[in-house]
Amino acid sequence: MEHYVRSTLAILVLLLLQTTFIPFLSVGGFLPDVLLIWVVYIAVTRGQLEATITGFAVGLLQDAVTIQFFGLSTLTKTLAGFVAGYFFNENLTEQTLGSYRFLLITLLSSFVHNVLYYGIFLQGIQDALFTSMIEFSVAVSLYTALVSVFPMFTFVRKYRFSQSL
Repeated sequence: MEHYVRSTLAILVLLLLQTTFIPFLSVGGFLPDVLLIWVVYIAVTRGQLEATITGFAVGLLQDAVTIQFFGLSTLTKTLAGFVAGYFFNENLTEQTLGSYRFLLITLLSSFVHNVLYYGIFLQGIQDALFTSMIEFSVAVSLYTALVSVFPMFTFVRKYRFSQSL
């Protein structure tokens, strides 16, 4: 039960961070998705089912706050949690969190999330829908993977410290 309370608090803090501070980190109009990094973290540590449920809850909260295309973040974050959950291995959790594998899982989940998100969101654009969708998806996915380096370094340090004991 304590895990769910801490997870809920972390989601609320990350949602506040995503909507207030992260827009100042915009590069070319692209923003990293720290909520998606949290969904990937849950997928690697807790498994596919919990990541899918977390993705749904995070997406629903994000939709309620942003009020752009209601339900789109819910759908895409749920799918991203489902995809990231395939990389759950109970025996390799700490190694995955503290290595490049976490970055690759985040990159893949973010790409799947963004292709679906921008594929639906940019549907009304007449000019080269496919190229715009891929451009946005790749840029946001790379930026999100770059930001996921920070939690990865935290887990590297934590994992190495626990190995030395």
